[in-house]
Amino acid sequence: MNDSIYKVIELIGTSEKSWEDAAKKAVERAAKTLENLRIAEVSEMDMKIDDGKVTAYRTKVKVSFRYKD
Repeated sequence: MNDSIYKVIELIGTSEKSWEDAAKKAVERAAKTLENLRIAEVSEMDMKIDDGKVTAYRTKVKVSFRYKD
């Protein structure tokens, strides 16, 4: 069995619709430049509020990917 090495990075996605959409956008954007994405873990969620109304959702996501052999 081959040993594998993974790197974990943290991303913050934003969306006007939902936390889920914000997380999805972050992962899909990372997939455009990173290969071998393996796991995404939501670590934090928050909202931007303007004049008493929620205007954006932000989701902090930890994404891991495997280094090439």
